[in-house]
Amino acid sequence: MEVIADILLVAGALGAGFYCFILARRLSRFTDLENGVGGAVAVLSAQVDDLTKTLGAAQQSAGESNKSLGELTERAEDVARRLELLVASMHDLPQNGAPPQPESKDPVFLRHPRN
Repeated sequence: MEVIADILLVAGALGAGFYCFILARRLSRFTDLENGVGGAVAVLSAQVDDLTKTLGAAQQSAGESNKSLGELTERAEDVARRLELLVASMHDLPQNGAPPQPESKDPVFLRHPRN
C-alpha cells in the first residue's frame, strides 16, 4: 500500500512539474518584448510619449493662435470705432455737396457776373 502511495505521489509531483514547465514557457512567450503583451505594452508606451509631445505642440500652437486672434480683434475694434466716428461725421455734411453757408441775420449782397 505504501508503494502505491509513493508511486502516486511521485506521479503527482512529475505531473505538477510538467505543468509548471509548460506554464513557464507560456509566460515567457507572453512577456516576450517582440511578440507578446510586453511588445504591445512597449509600443503603446512609445505611442503615448509621441501623443504627449504632439499634444504639447498643439497646446503651444493654440496659445499662439489665441494671442494673435486677440490682437486682431483689438485692431478690428479700433477700426470699427474710427469708422463709426467717420459715419457720424458724415451726417454733418450738406446733402447737395455745396459748402455750408453761414447763417447770418445781416443781408448778404452777392455780385453776379456780368454777361
